[in-house]
Amino acid sequence: MKSVIELIRAREILSGPGRPTVEVELTTADGIRVEASVPSGTSKGKYEAWEVYDGGKRFRGLGVKKAAENVNLEIAPKLIGESVLAQRKIDDIMIELDGTKNKQRLGGNAILAVSLAVAKAGAQAAGLPLYRYLGGLGGVRLPVPLATVISGGKHSPSSLDFEDFLLIFDGFTCFAEALEALVEIRYLLEKNLQKKFGLVADDGGALAPPINDNTQAFDLMLEAVEQAGYGGKVALGLDVAASDLYLEDRGLYKISGREMEPAELIDYYISLAKQYPLVFIEDPFDQDDFESFAKLTAALPDRKIVGDDLFVTNPVRIRMGIEQKAGNTLLLKVNQIGTVSEAYDAGILALQNGLAVTVSLRSSDTNDSFIADLAVGLGAEEIKLGSPVRGERNAKYNRLLKIEEELGESAKFAGSLR
Repeated sequence: MKSVIELIRAREILSGPGRPTVEVELTTADGIRVEASVPSGTSKGKYEAWEVYDGGKRFRGLGVKKAAENVNLEIAPKLIGESVLAQRKIDDIMIELDGTKNKQRLGGNAILAVSLAVAKAGAQAAGLPLYRYLGGLGGVRLPVPLATVISGGKHSPSSLDFEDFLLIFDGFTCFAEALEALVEIRYLLEKNLQKKFGLVADDGGALAPPINDNTQAFDLMLEAVEQAGYGGKVALGLDVAASDLYLEDRGLYKISGREMEPAELIDYYISLAKQYPLVFIEDPFDQDDFESFAKLTAALPDRKIVGDDLFVTNPVRIRMGIEQKAGNTLLLKVNQIGTVSEAYDAGILALQNGLAVTVSLRSSDTNDSFIADLAVGLGAEEIKLGSPVRGERNAKYNRLLKIEEELGESAKFAGSLR
């Protein structure tokens, strides 16, 4: 059997923000050696795959030596001798070994690290770049970059309600041009904010100015876009993270100091979309509020109404959304579901049912660039990587630049196809 697994070894490493995570080293009998590491999210939906942490005082309870031990002592012995080309079989073995609905026993962080390593080794065994291995001959489309440039929400030092204020670079002819524009606009925005407010807090690469008006954030962003000479080429987006704003006992949302009925919040989003080039609205309602998602999707059919906590990259949740016409875009995060096979199936299910796909990193990510190849392999329209000022984000941006260069004239850019 070609390229059988000879060694799987896991260890604890640090992510970009200095949070422990799992890295797996995998080698095959014919000399392939790969490493893969998994991200973690600060803002998590309640339906995500479970991450196993050590607890206790070490790393404030967030150590992952237990998850690494689960790989070394339980997962690895089951997979020695399996071919790395058998991705789905290996993922199924790990799911069965875990034996829980949400990977609670072994940990999605343990299982995913192995799954990612198997995919990378499989690509090498097949003699293919990873995006081609994942997506076949159709893997030629570079995604539009989405970048959070201003942050808000409960995890931000700013007073803005919504979690992410995004720039969307869909008016360019290639990925490299879009990325260049992003870098320039992000630089100008930071300088403008410093002039207006003095020292501005940095929130994971996004900026957190001392403002509490959502429209003011949009105005500041568009000012930098115009100043950079890219007016009309850059749109706006929001990650509302509305579950954090939801008053569950009353069925209301608290926005800008006001308590709003879902219908009022729908009207608010519609007014923003009329006033601004707002084309992307992520998690505009609570993660169980399929009804309001459906109403907003019907009200704004030409905008992306995006399910992150709503769908959690889970085929069961995605089917619920399809049946209820709740949302028209899947935000795909591989660690929400916990294996490459399941994440890929989620993306294909969305695409086959008319949903767009936006691949996303997590706030506590690593320099592993797997999702860049996944976005191209799936033909995702967009990729959400954050501001290009930290190594874990730029690892993905740089990988996409290399893929575009490698594809040459066969490369397509999602922004130029609209």
